[in-house]
Amino acid sequence: MASRAPAPAPRAPLPLTSGANKAFNDKGKPMEVRLSNLVAAKAISDAVRTSLGPRGMDKMIQTSKGEVIVTNDGATILRSIQALHPASKMLVDLSAAQDVEAGDGTTSVVVLAGSFLGAAEKMLQKGIHPTIIAESFLKASAKAVEFLTEISTPIDLNDRATLLRAASTSLNSKIVSQYSSILAPIAVSAVIRLVTPTSSNVDLRDIRIVKKVGGTIEDTELIDGVVLNQNVVVAAGGPTRIEKAKIGLIQFQLSAPKPDMDNTVVINDYRQMDKVIKEGRTYLLNICKKIKKTGCNVLLIQKSILRDAVDDTSLTFLKRLNILVVKDVERDEIDFLTKSLGCRPVADIEAFAEDKLGYADLVEETNTDGTKVVKITGVKNRGRTVSILAMSSNQLVLDECERSIHDALCVVRCLVKKRALIGGGGAPEIHVSRMLSQYAQGLTGMEAYCFQAYADALEVIPTTLAENAGLNPIAIVTELRNRHALGERNAGINVRKGQISNILEEDVVQPLLVSTSAVELATETVTLLLKIDDYVQAR
Repeated sequence: MASRAPAPAPRAPLPLTSGANKAFNDKGKPMEVRLSNLVAAKAISDAVRTSLGPRGMDKMIQTSKGEVIVTNDGATILRSIQALHPASKMLVDLSAAQDVEAGDGTTSVVVLAGSFLGAAEKMLQKGIHPTIIAESFLKASAKAVEFLTEISTPIDLNDRATLLRAASTSLNSKIVSQYSSILAPIAVSAVIRLVTPTSSNVDLRDIRIVKKVGGTIEDTELIDGVVLNQNVVVAAGGPTRIEKAKIGLIQFQLSAPKPDMDNTVVINDYRQMDKVIKEGRTYLLNICKKIKKTGCNVLLIQKSILRDAVDDTSLTFLKRLNILVVKDVERDEIDFLTKSLGCRPVADIEAFAEDKLGYADLVEETNTDGTKVVKITGVKNRGRTVSILAMSSNQLVLDECERSIHDALCVVRCLVKKRALIGGGGAPEIHVSRMLSQYAQGLTGMEAYCFQAYADALEVIPTTLAENAGLNPIAIVTELRNRHALGERNAGINVRKGQISNILEEDVVQPLLVSTSAVELATETVTLLLKIDDYVQAR
């Protein structure tokens, strides 16, 4: 009887570390460096996560000088955090970059980056090479921007109501949200005044916010003209109101000349002393007469550090000549004032002439709720600039009011740069997450894993919005996914009612640029962190 050959033993499965699908098992140090970076960056992200959205919490920050700041603006919080770890500093810089690019969404961009880092960490633990993860994330961000652009609504800058909706949405997440009906129209009007039909950007340095403590936020107004930070000098009893003003801006001093630092003049005779005083008065009187000769009746004097910009003798002469005086104009205000008033700064009395003056119908110092404010209205040959007078009862709220107006201005500027709107309330993130998941199913290999992880990471925004509003994040996000699967592309979280609703009908909208730049910048930062495999300290 022939013996049967023994059946071959079942072949053992190949370990994952063999062949083309070799898992990423590098030396120990690079992995430790990566995990250290991920932990440090996620810590920063978690610090600001609670302040996302209209129901977000505020942070109280005490600066090194002892000042207290209360804010929920991501860029302001991170600027104040003294991050020591290099990876943490990168997230602080990321928030600053979003502030420059879009001006709003500074909290969202850091929260997104933290979520992407969490997704990348899981991929690394599965043994996927960091370069593959980084490249896949960059491809996924390009797709995400594509999907966001697809669901955006083009707008016309002449449609004021739409601009107001976007500005109000930005203000609704701020401490001063109850005043959004006052601040939003101011922000929209300010930017629209600077826009030309062909402009693709607005320089926010042409919009000046002057802060004055006194009154309430309701007294904040857009000034048709210029508001000065300084007050009128009334020490010598000079005028505080001038009609048909001719405005001069001088950069020289109206005080007696002094010897150089190294030199001293010794006077040991009363007659010589009288002569010096008399010469000084004559010198100042001649300067004041030359100023009056040009017809100038309002004088703005630049701040001086070498000697007094203006002394009592000069003020007495100027009062007799009926010239209104404002002193201590800062060096960095000169450009704005020359552009606004149509005058030119003069550095020498000999060059002071009528063609250097600016013209306005009225310059006056008004007293509002105990606060003195100098307004220049009816300016002729006015440049494209805008002044906003921000008022509040205390410095803390005033600073936050200024930050909120700045964010609202940035939102309107974003609409000038990229004229399209999308919904808020987590709607675009869920839509992009669904579309990326569908797209990932058509991919193969490691890339499909990474795309799916990226898609899941985008859900951090609606999850955080629900958490901060005190809702059940799992139930809300599941319901949101369900609505989107049924074809409701504009379904989002309505944090006021605590339910899912059509976010466009609730007027919760944001510029397309805010979302696209947040996704792009967050992804770039994450890929940069993933590619770091060693940390060297230079001596």
